[in-house]
Amino acid sequence: MMTLNLNGLDRRRFLRGTGVALALPLLESVAMAGPRSSEPPQDPKRLACFYFPDGVPMPLVEDPAYKDWSWFPHGTGDDFKFTKALSPLEPLRDEISVLSGFSHPKSRSVHGHSNADQFLTAADTGSNGPYKNSISLDQIYAEHIGNQTRYSSLVMSTDGGTGTPRGTHTLSFNRNGRAIPAENRPKRIFDMLFVKSDEDAARRLAISQSALDDLLADARSLRKTLSSNDQSSLDEYLDSVREAEIKVEKAKHWLKTPLPTVSADHLNLNLTPDEPRQYLQTMFEMIFLAFKTDSTRVATYQIGRENGVGISDHLARAVGFSLAHQLSHETKNPGGWKNFAIYCQFLNEEFGRFVGKLKSTEEPAGRGSMLDNTLLLFGSASSAFHLSRNYPLILAGGKNMGFKHGKYLNNAGSNPQGGAWDGGREPWQQEISHEDRPLSNLFVTMLQQLDVPAESFADSDGKVTELI
Repeated sequence: MMTLNLNGLDRRRFLRGTGVALALPLLESVAMAGPRSSEPPQDPKRLACFYFPDGVPMPLVEDPAYKDWSWFPHGTGDDFKFTKALSPLEPLRDEISVLSGFSHPKSRSVHGHSNADQFLTAADTGSNGPYKNSISLDQIYAEHIGNQTRYSSLVMSTDGGTGTPRGTHTLSFNRNGRAIPAENRPKRIFDMLFVKSDEDAARRLAISQSALDDLLADARSLRKTLSSNDQSSLDEYLDSVREAEIKVEKAKHWLKTPLPTVSADHLNLNLTPDEPRQYLQTMFEMIFLAFKTDSTRVATYQIGRENGVGISDHLARAVGFSLAHQLSHETKNPGGWKNFAIYCQFLNEEFGRFVGKLKSTEEPAGRGSMLDNTLLLFGSASSAFHLSRNYPLILAGGKNMGFKHGKYLNNAGSNPQGGAWDGGREPWQQEISHEDRPLSNLFVTMLQQLDVPAESFADSDGKVTELI
């Protein structure tokens, strides 16, 4: 065999083989390491995480807008009152917990536009310089449970793809911190979940297996010729190859398994964010259908990208505004807090609609409702204007996992940092006025209640025992 090097023909074959293996659509839609039991599992545990950008309205206590248009409730514990911003969630009060005073320690002094990347990872992705991320919460659970369903996880966003470092279009990152592309087209998602793939899938799967075999054989020879730094880079790359190999192996068990049958009569699958309310409802419906048919038990949906970049900024048209990000900059104007809160109210309404649908649907494979067996995290990595602290968070569902709701877990105090930006120093540039709890403590709590044997996550230093 000829000597392998990174500049020769064999490197091109190496990369071409990977392209074949990783580009097959089938490999993104299979996840079964062994034959499925004929009996449905009892109380399947599901996880879905949602992200909205640009923070939330946080007028100061002395501002007349504080009473009605502040995002966070007034009060604490089970003695709290929703403002108008969260009022759509009032009927679901006993199914949700609102949290304040949580954030990721490594990002508290970072501009809010850079923060979506680390929302589910807690990594120190920073605002400039070298970029490195880590595995996201959802993918840890996907590694634990993904072999029991056709799809290890469902990764969605309004803008689609991966975006850019510190400008992510996806919440999901694999074990090496690489962004997992998100799908934003409802029809593509529906077809992936429920429309039979072509009859040539078995042949293509065999080709991909052969390509992977060649890749690994080449890699073993190539590694001997590399420096230690290059070996580390190659090892990281091979982790991706092994991930593909696992997917190929899982695919073999699903090729002849019939896809679930669902009706799409009530869906317009060709919607775009230019029809924002219907689009958002359809994206939530994709997750509902995937969960109901047990096609996956893990989902993420990034509702919008930070910094007003991308088609997701058009979602504000649902409530009569032009661009969503602009609303966060105009809170100093008359009626600015109200306008921003009306947009947040729209997002809360659609999230609440999804929560309500899970609550009203009997669990197909266990006890109670689907909501009782589904844990939902809804939030942002910004609160006040560009402020990367005191994340606005809602945790819903999971009662059969031990979660107890109907409370406002207020760790931010009675007068958290906020107010409109007047053109001076932005809130994120100001001194930290309150020490948040690590959001990773919540992640550890969630993972443990999901039966993942996790003692820690990133920089966690405990659990959020108030919720269980």
